[in-house]
Amino acid sequence: MAEGWEGWDEYARFYDWENAQTLGRRDVPFWRRIAATADGPVLELGCGTGRVSVPLAKAGVDLVGVDRSAPMLERALQRVARARRNRRNPFNQQSSISNLQFVRADIRTLPFAAHTFAMVLAPYGILQSLIRPRDLTAALASVARVIAPGGTFGVDLVPDVPNWREYRNRVQLRGESNGTRLTLVESVSQDRRRHLTMFEQRYIERRGGRVREHRFDLTFRTLSVPAMSRQLERAGFTVDAVLGDYRGRPWDDRADVWIILAKRG
Repeated sequence: MAEGWEGWDEYARFYDWENAQTLGRRDVPFWRRIAATADGPVLELGCGTGRVSVPLAKAGVDLVGVDRSAPMLERALQRVARARRNRRNPFNQQSSISNLQFVRADIRTLPFAAHTFAMVLAPYGILQSLIRPRDLTAALASVARVIAPGGTFGVDLVPDVPNWREYRNRVQLRGESNGTRLTLVESVSQDRRRHLTMFEQRYIERRGGRVREHRFDLTFRTLSVPAMSRQLERAGFTVDAVLGDYRGRPWDDRADVWIILAKRG
């Protein structure tokens, strides 16, 4: 079985383009509000290209973002560099971005001292890339070690993954990026015994008369809210709230958003 982190290096060059077209979840303002309440530094798991990290840091949050993928982190640094070049961006008012740091790390073995962070965030289904139960157990234990007593752990799960239909070679997106025409052709399959959903991604680039194709796979594990809550409790957390949208409404199993906020005991 493939590792859950496989495919993300190849995905890095397309991640921001795809999310700009599909991410109607409006999660950044929510995480900005949550992180603003932290009494100390915040850790973001699976920070990727800095989609969440940079806006939070711009809002004054003292933040460390970790990701295993070097290409993703390279793009996060490019995002910061663009922000600093833009005179209208609040980052440009500082001589350096001292409140934002990116670290390449495995979230199962976080390389920080005990009780370093007042808050840990796991946005947009990052924990579902841990495709073996033991990987999730290790990650939660690692978070429990680095978060301070009483600290908040925010977890966002992608809902209803097992009900997504299987299909082959469906054109999901078309558009343009920096003068290149992009087409995403996607196939989805399920391993219901292991609670896994596999996405085969084919990005086709057309520029002038040249055509290039990029192929990679992404795998996600189904995690229900009750199951995730039990895992958090076993790791030493107390579930504080379960939300069904980014405005803070209560969760039910039909909600489009599944968010768990837990406290470290």
